[in-house]
Parts: sequence; structure tokens; C-alpha cells
Amino acid sequence: MSNTSKQYDAVILKCRNLFINKMSDYGSAWRILRLPSLTDQIFIKAQRIRGLQQNDVQKVDEGEVSEFIGIINYCIMALIQLEKGVVEQPDMETKEAIENYDKHIAITKQLMMDKNHDYGEAWRDMRVSSLTDLILQKLLRVKQIEDNAGKTIVSEGIDANYQDMINYAVFAMIHLGEGK
Repeated sequence: MSNTSKQYDAVILKCRNLFINKMSDYGSAWRILRLPSLTDQIFIKAQRIRGLQQNDVQKVDEGEVSEFIGIINYCIMALIQLEKGVVEQPDMETKEAIENYDKHIAITKQLMMDKNHDYGEAWRDMRVSSLTDLILQKLLRVKQIEDNAGKTIVSEGIDANYQDMINYAVFAMIHLGEGK
């Protein structure tokens, strides 16, 4: 499992570096996005991945990896928005955004490590397409929770679903890096 931790960190480093570079280009413009808008952005990325997995022809020269990175980073933005709230104008400097990014990744990674222990790394025997489908399922759950004004009766909240999507996307990227 120590290999999983190192692989996880390598994937997150790639995502984090892109997040930092986008903060340099755009600032924290994402801070104005409401949760349903972030959920829809993640949905677009997941649908594109599914299309790439199903279609024989690809018309845009970006593969699954860049879309999984987008899912991870949008999920982190959503977790930050859940905690901090939506604003009318960008209000977060890069340093603060990265501190929040790192905090939410640490929590999400610990969740992965705990589940990974209990499930015996079952994800290693899963297909990338199954991980994509699980992300899409989680997105549909989040949309339903959003439509229910954030309320659930017996289910996990929106934050847990975003965390699971991050972890599924990391697993998919590990698989893709291993040539599966």
C-alpha cells in the first residue's frame, strides 16, 4: 500500500502544479462558481472521458488524463466552495488557494488510505471505464442532492461524493500510467 501512497502523491502533484499555473493565469475566478456549476463542469469532463472510451474517433487532441486532472481539480474547488462559500468577486490569493487545496487533498487521501485498507486495494482490479462510470454515478447523486437543497436522509453528503470522485480519478490515472 505504500506504493499506492507514492502513486497517489505523484498524480496529485501533477494536478496541483496545473492548479497553481491556472491560478497564475486566471487568479481565483473560480470562486464565483456555485456548486451546481462546478458539478456540471465535472460532469462534462466525465462525459468526455466516457465518450473517448466508447468512440473509435477522437476529434480533440486531449486524452483521458487531462480530463481526469480536470475532475480532480474541479472537485477540490467544489470542496473549497463548500467550506468557504461562493463569492461575488475573486477573493483568494494563490498561497491561500494552495493551502486549501493541500488541506482538502490530505483529508481525501486519508479517506482513500482508510478505504483502500478495508477494501484490499480492489480498485487495482477495476477497469478505467468502471471508474469513469462510478464518477458519473457520483455526479448524478450530487445533482440529486443539490436538487434536494443539500439534504439527505441516510446518504453521504456532497463532500463525500466529491472526495470519492477525486479518489476514483486518481485510481484511473494510476491505471493509465501503468498502461492498463
